[in-house]
Amino acid sequence: MTELSKQYNPKETESKWYEVWEKNNFFSAKAAPDKPPYTIVIPPPNVTGILHMGHALNNSIQDILIRYKKMKGFEALWMPGTDHAGIATQNVVEKTLAKEGLKRQDLGREKFIERVWEWKEKYGSTIIYQLKKLGCSCDWSRLRFTMDNDYSTAVTEVFVRLYEKKLIYQGSYIINWCPRCQTALSDEEASHSELQGHLYYLKYPLEENPQEFITVATTRPETMLGDTAVAVNPKDKRYKKYIGKVLALPLASRRIKIISDNIVDMHFGTGAVKVTPAHDPNDYALGKKHGLEFITVMTPDGKMNNMAGKYSGLDRFKAREAVLEDLKSLGCLEKIDPHTLSAGHCYRCHTIIEPYLSKQWFVKTKPLAKPAIEAVKKGRIKFYPGRWTKVYLNWMENIQDWCISRQIWWGHRLPVYYCKDCQGARSQELSAKGIIVSRAKPDKCPDCGGTDLIQDEDVLDTWFSSWLWPFATFYWPKETADLKYFYPTSTLVTGPDIIFFWVARMVMAGFEFRKQVPFKDVYIHGTIRDIEGKKMSKSLGNAIDPLEIIAEYGADALRFSLISITSQGQDVFLSKERFEQGRNFANKIWNASRFILMNLKPEAANADLRVLLNAGKLDILNRWILSRFYSTLEEVEKNLNCYKFNETANSLYSFFWHEFCDWYLELIKPQINREETQIVMYKVLEETLRLLHPFMPFITEEIRQRLPGAKVSIIQQGWPHLQAQMIDLKVENQIQSVFDIINMVRNMRAELELNPSSFIDIELALPDKQAHNIIKPLLDYIKNLAKVKNLSLSEKYIPQANQYAAVFKDMHIIMPLSGLVDTETQLKKTEGKIGKLQADIRSKETMLGNKNFTARAPAEIVEAERVKLKEMQMQIVKLEAVRNGLR
Repeated sequence: MTELSKQYNPKETESKWYEVWEKNNFFSAKAAPDKPPYTIVIPPPNVTGILHMGHALNNSIQDILIRYKKMKGFEALWMPGTDHAGIATQNVVEKTLAKEGLKRQDLGREKFIERVWEWKEKYGSTIIYQLKKLGCSCDWSRLRFTMDNDYSTAVTEVFVRLYEKKLIYQGSYIINWCPRCQTALSDEEASHSELQGHLYYLKYPLEENPQEFITVATTRPETMLGDTAVAVNPKDKRYKKYIGKVLALPLASRRIKIISDNIVDMHFGTGAVKVTPAHDPNDYALGKKHGLEFITVMTPDGKMNNMAGKYSGLDRFKAREAVLEDLKSLGCLEKIDPHTLSAGHCYRCHTIIEPYLSKQWFVKTKPLAKPAIEAVKKGRIKFYPGRWTKVYLNWMENIQDWCISRQIWWGHRLPVYYCKDCQGARSQELSAKGIIVSRAKPDKCPDCGGTDLIQDEDVLDTWFSSWLWPFATFYWPKETADLKYFYPTSTLVTGPDIIFFWVARMVMAGFEFRKQVPFKDVYIHGTIRDIEGKKMSKSLGNAIDPLEIIAEYGADALRFSLISITSQGQDVFLSKERFEQGRNFANKIWNASRFILMNLKPEAANADLRVLLNAGKLDILNRWILSRFYSTLEEVEKNLNCYKFNETANSLYSFFWHEFCDWYLELIKPQINREETQIVMYKVLEETLRLLHPFMPFITEEIRQRLPGAKVSIIQQGWPHLQAQMIDLKVENQIQSVFDIINMVRNMRAELELNPSSFIDIELALPDKQAHNIIKPLLDYIKNLAKVKNLSLSEKYIPQANQYAAVFKDMHIIMPLSGLVDTETQLKKTEGKIGKLQADIRSKETMLGNKNFTARAPAEIVEAERVKLKEMQMQIVKLEAVRNGLR
């Protein structure tokens, strides 16, 4: 047992204890048939990642669960790892090359990949180091990477199996294309956002009568160079006579037909739409249906190609300006209207994506989605909060095929090989000769025996490797002991932004390759926003660096502050000042523990509390704090088991700060050396530290090791057992009445502006004799904390002059004022306060009676004003009671 320093120093404590935990393998987990498993796989951060507040929240939650379950006796494994993050990592390395005046093409594929690996080895562990600073209890001996050899084997295996089941196919379709990254993107990687653009009305002359036009409306006039038809609705009377006629496409010297299709919206624009099958998904469908020509007019980098004629080489947006200018000079630009449009953006570089006709590889997802839908509907996988179930099911029931090929160099290369001697590489049909999907490069073509084989240049979508994360991390397809023991995993903790990218796909993969759910519970936490509600980001300049907070306040303070303000599934509104709560709480824990250690006898740690209980030696105060501790323990377990982390944190905060420190430690000071008080004081502190440990691991370990009897790490001690027989609601209510009286007396002092340290006299008038008997043994506690010199009990309240009486339930609390205050001066002050409050109340009532205010102001503002009015009305009642006593 050693004394604590006057001030808590998180910098010294945190680095010291994390080193001890790692050195002693306290985070490791092994298959243990005699223990239940509990598994979390970390959402693997990108190797390019740097810890941000979203990471801090996500990983604090996971760490709470792992430490809690480990202390509860589970073989708890937190599987760590990082994601190779194809596009993101390639972009970072390309920027590094650009500083050297180089492009990746200057190095060639092989040398460029070497440079990426070098970058990964040098910087890829940054996020791991930062997670350790946060206190994450991952089993670091198991650290995985989505591009390591064994993991790559799993990725290849999955591709081959899906291909063999005809669930992977190749085809030319309209896909989302990023001209900046020059790769295909899935729908989820090209999220749409609204832009203020324009609707351009273009006039296409009829071939038979150039003076007559069909006007089409478009948001992308540069794509007209690839038009192969104009479509109208067959029910649209305006255009019936034109169906089948031919138009002369301006600027392109091409004849295009007017076709009819029910898909055309008669009410959009003019009701006639240009059809560009190679540059629009809806037009692609029309082109296939009506046998139209597919003309691509752009290059992969977003410039116009040779099919665009004189506009060849222009950037797509520069071409737009040139096309509009030329249409205007031809009299073919009717008008331009402002228009709000929804445009897809690359999730990495935020470039506006281009719908682009391209040969890609796809996964058929509908067959994979069926068991994944069924599992959630039957409750085999549960979402917390439950509202995300509907979001998940809605997406899964309307799922589209998944484009999995990417035109970049960093990633898992497709296990697809082409025979040059057959019909040629990149044949149009998947069944064509010369296309070989294989786990390893074949020696020869199975169709012709040729040996001139080349591998597909594309790599797989990053999510194609991470959807295997829950089982590939355990070295699947090998049937390892760890895979059998730790899979399915228990809980997935993630944000709402990757439900479709990752969560849904992991469920599909789990059923396809393991015939099981990948996890049982999915906890979706909110998004970190600034205090004004804006999403935190470096670009907006409103991000708070968690490492700076750790340096200033400590990791425990950061963790506790974040968790305590994070309601289940709700967004988190954060300012730097919020972290003061966690820092202050850590200081409170430290100071209270220091006080206890300074007054604690070492033998208290070895005493058996049950002996005192059985002998009836515990007084009401010690029975009360034990009852409150076990009531809190019961509430903590209940909330943790249903992922209500902030309610758990706030329960612990309230118990330790208010009940244990503010009340118990203050009330026991006169009896602190009694045996029973020593034992209870020690027991409650020691077990509360264990409850706090998952939330604040460092400070709890430091204090626990200073307490007598510390032999192992706090995480090895186990979770306190609930002693339900010690919960005594009758005792809790009795002591609560004492606290209520003390608070009332303190408020009465404040109303009269009395010195808090001065002693006063109090009379308690209770008409109920049973209440007398309950409160009488507790009078000393009231006298002690309320600074009462003379405290008397009576059965009836008799109003008298020169006294201040307050009512609490059926009790009157009476304070004689003779010699305590200058009644005349105090009366003037009180009447002045009443007068000001009455004026404020009238003003507030006028505001709330104004229909313009209540109708137009936000509901939360109106409600806040109503609360203020109610508080003022309650305050005036108290002041009137003071005035009546002074008269």
